Amino acid sequence: MRLVRPTLEHLPSYVSALGGGWSADNVRGVLAANEELAVIRADPDLFLARLDDIEARGPGVTLPDGSVVPRIPGLRRWMWDDQADSRAQNNDRFIGSINLRWMAGGGPLPAHVLGHIGYAVVPWHAGRGHATQALGQMLAIARAQGLKSVELTTDPDNLPSQRVITHNGGVLIEVFDKGPAYMNKTGLRFRIDL
Repeated sequence: MRLVRPTLEHLPSYVSALGGGWSADNVRGVLAANEELAVIRADPDLFLARLDDIEARGPGVTLPDGSVVPRIPGLRRWMWDDQADSRAQNNDRFIGSINLRWMAGGGPLPAHVLGHIGYAVVPWHAGRGHATQALGQMLAIARAQGLKSVELTTDPDNLPSQRVITHNGGVLIEVFDKGPAYMNKTGLRFRIDL
């Protein structure tokens, strides 16, 4: 598994995953997947260009409560399986998505941004250590962006995600209320020093 910068070559695999009901947005789910599919159908090049938005020029971000907030600098990489048989279906090559967000100048994240890094693996590749590997690779990218540490959040009952974070050096720093945009659900915040 390696992280790739998404290109037109990779896009059919991603579209196949979205069309199968998967979404990297674990809160908005199918709604977020359908929004991305609409953008891809309208302008695939624009969709791909917005995945590396280090100047935060893209449109606002819709939160689970429907509010829209300004975008912050970020980038997204896709987990890709180069070992899959070249005759494999497209969705067999796409493993998942991981993104990195930060504030210009290294300041603290806004309260509505629940961590510097988020990731999601498609169900048919889950449980194979891909998220752990992807997070390790993304930490090197975060370091290259000048970050000294990153915060990641997860739900208290998401033990697999907690293991991914702790296997990469994450330390639990607090149990917190995610705020009204996230229906005041409880979250766990971890920090990884870079």
